[in-house]
Amino acid sequence: MVKIATWNVNSIKARLPRVLEWLAEFQPDVALLQELKCVDDAFPTLEIGDAGYNVATAGQKTYNGVAILSKTPIDVELTELPGDESDEQARYIEALISPEGGNVIRVASIYLPNGNPTRDEDGSDSEKYRYKLRWMERLVSHAQELLKTEDAFVLGGDYNICETDDDVYNPAGFADDALCRPESRGLYRRLMHLGLTNAFRAFNTAPHTYSYWDYQRGAWPKDNGLLIDHLLLSPQAADRLTASGIDKTPRGKEKASDHTPVWCELDG
Repeated sequence: MVKIATWNVNSIKARLPRVLEWLAEFQPDVALLQELKCVDDAFPTLEIGDAGYNVATAGQKTYNGVAILSKTPIDVELTELPGDESDEQARYIEALISPEGGNVIRVASIYLPNGNPTRDEDGSDSEKYRYKLRWMERLVSHAQELLKTEDAFVLGGDYNICETDDDVYNPAGFADDALCRPESRGLYRRLMHLGLTNAFRAFNTAPHTYSYWDYQRGAWPKDNGLLIDHLLLSPQAADRLTASGIDKTPRGKEKASDHTPVWCELDG
């Protein structure tokens, strides 16, 4: 059994005590982290190593940054999403993992652009939103290539997409938000229609179950949340899927990230 989780930690330095606590308690075999907000050399590799994990990072000063943690060695394949050599934002890392006693699995940690505000003063799409859509186009193209390999893979991360209105506490209020605009959802559907499976939704169909709660306006105690963190599985990985869920425990702790881990378990 392989337990894989994704978590936007919203600054690994600020959240290190929570991350170490969670690793010790939850014991994922693989953890995909986003929004590290530090360069590679500043990542707390020693502390994470002492917790029993190998580390691979694609970092950036102050913003973005993604990482893969694994109890077994990590064979890094990519540290950026293909398709735009001019893109300097650290939002993608991909590697092969060989779990103890299990089959090789390809994993990627993804921090998809937020895209807000979506419009300029004249009402046209903002550059931030156009960048989000371009990035998603590149992700769709890369997923198509990965599917040709017939590898078991998991594309996990903060997708900054609410797939449907069931994934947002206030659909009307988010109608023109980059997380919910039809163009964003349309590209997400294109990705899913390649044949991917949302691990959480495979076992959890109830609406209004969230992975993110803003720090403002009492969102956490009111459960005013969003489901924007996803684990998307290739058919070969989905065939091995046995369980999935959201671990809300870290969000209720002091100095918590505004996201909480989403996880799945695969056979062998």
